[in-house]
Amino acid sequence: MASNLTRVEHRVDRNKRYERNGHSGAVVWLTGLSGAGKSTLAAGLEGRLFDAGYAAYLLDGDNLRHGLNSDLGFSANARRENIRRAGEVAALLADAGLVCIAAFISPFAQDRANARVAAGNRPFFEIHVCAPLAICELRDPKGLYRRARRGEIPEFTGIDSPYEAPSAPDLRIHTDSLPIEACVDHLLDFVVQRLADAVR
Repeated sequence: MASNLTRVEHRVDRNKRYERNGHSGAVVWLTGLSGAGKSTLAAGLEGRLFDAGYAAYLLDGDNLRHGLNSDLGFSANARRENIRRAGEVAALLADAGLVCIAAFISPFAQDRANARVAAGNRPFFEIHVCAPLAICELRDPKGLYRRARRGEIPEFTGIDSPYEAPSAPDLRIHTDSLPIEACVDHLLDFVVQRLADAVR
């Protein structure tokens, strides 16, 4: 970072944003294999939080790659940069007072740890959206596993590139054993309680 850069202080501080929104900003980081249900859960959570009066915003991995991260490929280094940028954006949204729901495969533990660091002292909840690889392959909503098995997508997470599952996530949701609405309910209850705890 250039030594001649200085941070600009906001005139609207975090306490004022809390008073306006009625809740603190936070990052809810969903990680898991492709097909585990991250995007479905994240969209469900965003809708339920919004309906309950929370300022919530979904930051989805595919959407980000259509814009901000459209210059990145899928090598290990590119995926790390993808998550670094996502973590910085999520932190900015949380600082603005939003509950940012970030849904990214984010296969590497260190990258997820870096996203937590980027969030600073804002609440950060790591959610492992968990389903066995065999189930994810059966679901395969985008046909990515079939293409990866044919060798059309190199370094695909779960096939020829590892997924480092969180060893101690804030919450682990098994989407292979619960209906999706029950998973959303469970996640919503967790987030609402943690947001309440964050201001005590």
